[in-house]
Amino acid sequence: MNKTELIEAIATRSNTTKAQTTAMLNGLLEVIQETMASGSDVQLVGFGTFSVTERASREGRNPATGETITIPAKKVVKFKPGKALSDAAVCVK
Repeated sequence: MNKTELIEAIATRSNTTKAQTTAMLNGLLEVIQETMASGSDVQLVGFGTFSVTERASREGRNPATGETITIPAKKVVKFKPGKALSDAAVCVK
């Protein structure tokens, strides 16, 4: 399912227009991004938790040359599904 299909499904279930649904979904995504950028987690009870973690720098190899390189540290987004989502058999355990 892509974003357009998600908007259509939400608009149908909530009896709103696609324009209203698009605005609400875009607003939700912006709030989640801003919250995570500030270093806070976003927890949606029953659905899951979005969090930002620091990935340490590490050694790697260039597959083309075999040369050892240093992969820099960076922040990554993680998602941990909630119990209701896991119980819905959506997630593979």
